Amino acid sequence: MRKFYTLLSREVRSYFYSPIAYIVLIFFLIVSGIDFYFQVSFIVLIFPLITMRLFAEEFKLGTIEPLTTAPVHDWQVVLSKFFGALVFYLILWIPTLLYFWIFLRITNQSAAHSAGAYFGSYLMLLLFGMFYLSIGCLTSVLTRNQIIAAVISFCAITLLFFLGLVQFILLDVTSTTRGLLGYFSAIEHMGTFSRGVIDTRPIVLYVSMTIVVLTLTYQAFQSRKWRL
Repeated sequence: MRKFYTLLSREVRSYFYSPIAYIVLIFFLIVSGIDFYFQVSFIVLIFPLITMRLFAEEFKLGTIEPLTTAPVHDWQVVLSKFFGALVFYLILWIPTLLYFWIFLRITNQSAAHSAGAYFGSYLMLLLFGMFYLSIGCLTSVLTRNQIIAAVISFCAITLLFFLGLVQFILLDVTSTTRGLLGYFSAIEHMGTFSRGVIDTRPIVLYVSMTIVVLTLTYQAFQSRKWRL
């Protein structure tokens, strides 16, 4: 056994003296970093892309006027825009269910240990979608320019998405502040729900914040409508 550990130690040390090892390490970090970047970018960027045209294009093209004079309430206009974006967002995720079926067929094993992990993950995606799409609706109603709406929405969503990581960056953080930041951490919420642990606090948080942002969108829409 002693000889085995000696040989093992020798083999491990040989990697640190080999330039190939460092090339592999750098390549791995680059590929994994790019993969992480595109995954996070997709999650954050998808919401501005879906919502940037909802109101901004209507105001730019002037089609908002017949919409506001139609026999519908303003809140119906706002909710129709929001739920239309939400339905499209959910359709984007439906094909991902095939991944788990393919994984099961190939490996004869489930990708998760319980049904709660599947349910929790997709529930969290739904909550994310509701809240972030509502932010996109708000930014879209504030401007005629789709690009400006997308940039504002992207900045706001990125800030909120990584808010929970501030507790690991700041050195002097009280336990109360750390707990508050953790309560708003989207990454921690996803980690909890993906394990099948359904916590009602994030559900209340995202649903209530979605209602608040949609209310602000409704107020902003009414304000801009009267200035036409």
